[in-house]
Amino acid sequence: MISEETKELVDKGIMLPLMEEFYTIQGEGYHKGTAAYFIRIGGCDVGCHWCDVKESWDAEVHPPTHIGQIVENATKFSKTIVITGGEPLTWDMTELTGNLKKKGCDIHIETSGAYDLTGTWDWICLSPKKIKLPKPEIYPLAHELKVIVFNKHDLKFAEEQAALVSDNCILYLQPEWSNREKMIPLIVDYVMKNPKWKVSLQTHKYLNIP
Repeated sequence: MISEETKELVDKGIMLPLMEEFYTIQGEGYHKGTAAYFIRIGGCDVGCHWCDVKESWDAEVHPPTHIGQIVENATKFSKTIVITGGEPLTWDMTELTGNLKKKGCDIHIETSGAYDLTGTWDWICLSPKKIKLPKPEIYPLAHELKVIVFNKHDLKFAEEQAALVSDNCILYLQPEWSNREKMIPLIVDYVMKNPKWKVSLQTHKYLNIP
């Protein structure tokens, strides 16, 4: 049970429930192949049944950590920082991103967009989920739309979401990992017929890295 003082700091985004942090290679989307420091924030109520980090959902099991410590750890390794979760926008990202910016970092977020957009971002990867749709205001700000394809119907959902982002947003279809053998041929065929889309793969899993 955290103290009221700590809870207040978490609510302000001065402390955040940190699940894990690590230096690795970005495996997905536009920046795949880029070395980056990942900060995974606990807490998510979107509840995707195929989520591969369900241990991130319960924020209470991840210790509130001061953003000063998070920033210090991250900037020892890289100027490219990826904030992910869980759903990082569950929390106010203003203080964390502001402090990373002071260190000259290039800051990316991976989000479902289901909560208000806080913080300062150089790259927004929007990965919308059917069960809790993005806030309308995030669509025009997304640099990259990444739709996870678990079944054929997800292609229809992808088109619905693509109609809401800007013309400059890069569109990706990514097979859900556990169903990839069935979905990859479907995605390849779809992208060849609809070349505004690109294929994203979880290359970090093929490389056996975090």
